[in-house]
Amino acid sequence: MFKNFARTQIHKLMTASLRATNKQRGESDLKRQLYEIVPDISAQYTAATISPDDIYMTEKVRCLHAFQTKLALDALELAKKKLGRKRFNVVDIGDSSGTHLSYLSQLTKPLDIEIEAISINLDPVAVEKVRQRGIRAELCRAEELHERPDGVRADLFLMYETLEHLTDPIGFMRMMALKASCTYFVISVPYVTQSRLGLGYIRRNWKTDALAENTHVFELSPADWNLLFRFSGWRIVESNLYCQYPKKRLLSPTKYVWRRLDYDGFYGVILEQDLSVSNQYKSWN
Repeated sequence: MFKNFARTQIHKLMTASLRATNKQRGESDLKRQLYEIVPDISAQYTAATISPDDIYMTEKVRCLHAFQTKLALDALELAKKKLGRKRFNVVDIGDSSGTHLSYLSQLTKPLDIEIEAISINLDPVAVEKVRQRGIRAELCRAEELHERPDGVRADLFLMYETLEHLTDPIGFMRMMALKASCTYFVISVPYVTQSRLGLGYIRRNWKTDALAENTHVFELSPADWNLLFRFSGWRIVESNLYCQYPKKRLLSPTKYVWRRLDYDGFYGVILEQDLSVSNQYKSWN
């Protein structure tokens, strides 16, 4: 009973922290809009269900979605200025439910932007969930996307909390830089202050089977992700660090709780293909 009480109190504290940082970042209105577009996020993930009664998890996911969606909207605005048109193909790699594409389909209308949305996932359950939303979805591994006979073309690629699940993120990003055609690539990953290997099921000696969806392989610091992006053929157009705790406020010490129980936050970038640094390395083949 005491453990349940303690967990409830910690979750209340973390929920207050999330709300404070969401407000501090100026994303409260966006979060409310996301709720209006997709009121039910209980099926956001395949491996776990978010109970509507779980205020903490609901708030955590909604705040993260606001951060990710703002990054995508920024990229679409940049693409509109760069290309001088208003219609764009958006491909979400690793999409588990079609939620982000649903957000963007509605939020871009006031911006005079139209999107054609495509979802990519290796999980047939996720693909079916996306199709039920009326969004085009295709079954494909992220690492094999560049091998598709019809090519890989998108004005905007999205990849939210997926890159850290890949066993070879450098190879994936390099092949996408070489084979894919896009204007911008939006990526978000968990934020850690020091790079590390994930592989929690080995670290904790779990005997259950591990899947790509619930296994982090590489968890890098923002500085190391930036090096990886440049090495594999990408230039950083914009970067944004979202912490799950507010800065310079009463709740800022909750960063130690987040660091212990979850992640400090998430790191997001808008990338543009640029092979100049990558091609300095002469041993790719």
